[in-house]
Amino acid sequence: MPFLPAFIPPDVCATVGQDPAKTPVDVCMGTVIAQVRDGGVSAPGVAPAKPPATPQEAKLAAEQAGEAAGLRQVVADAQAKGIDLKIVVLPTSPGIDTPLRDIAADVGHVYPEATVLTLSPGFAGSISPTYDRVLLEAGQDLAKTPSVVQNSKNFVSQLETPIFPWTSFTLVVILGVVAAAVGTRLLQVRARKSAAVDAPVSAATAAAE
Repeated sequence: MPFLPAFIPPDVCATVGQDPAKTPVDVCMGTVIAQVRDGGVSAPGVAPAKPPATPQEAKLAAEQAGEAAGLRQVVADAQAKGIDLKIVVLPTSPGIDTPLRDIAADVGHVYPEATVLTLSPGFAGSISPTYDRVLLEAGQDLAKTPSVVQNSKNFVSQLETPIFPWTSFTLVVILGVVAAAVGTRLLQVRARKSAAVDAPVSAATAAAE
């Protein structure tokens, strides 16, 4: 059963340069979905809402544009490896990390073949039709550095690194132990039966002598 989005936080409006107090969250998500369609990335700096008015705003805009370009490169590199990746970046974090997966699920609903990664300061969420939950969460654990570009690279790198199937290995070991115990028990029962059969024969032979 696919994971369905439950709550889209207003933080997503800052991703597309909109004021959540004035713009419905659904409208902000519509812009996010349009941006990931065009370049695989929705993040501050992809399409600034207005020209910077101060040197500080200009510096921040340049930094965000550089991050957006770096994220697009990560998406392009992933595409070359056969990974349909889409990235959403929130400049602020909701109170818990669950809404990041909800955002990923909302994007994934529109692009069902994509692996979607949502990042915010300290949080990560993802969804994918290709990779299992264990691998995705392992990638999310590596996607919590201060750099969103490095986080996305770490996430993709983990997708390319299979996790040892400890659950299956443990199951095989347990089955092996059970099989060995059953085999040992059968041998013990057979030995007892053999001893029981041999005992009367030995007694009869002794009496005859």
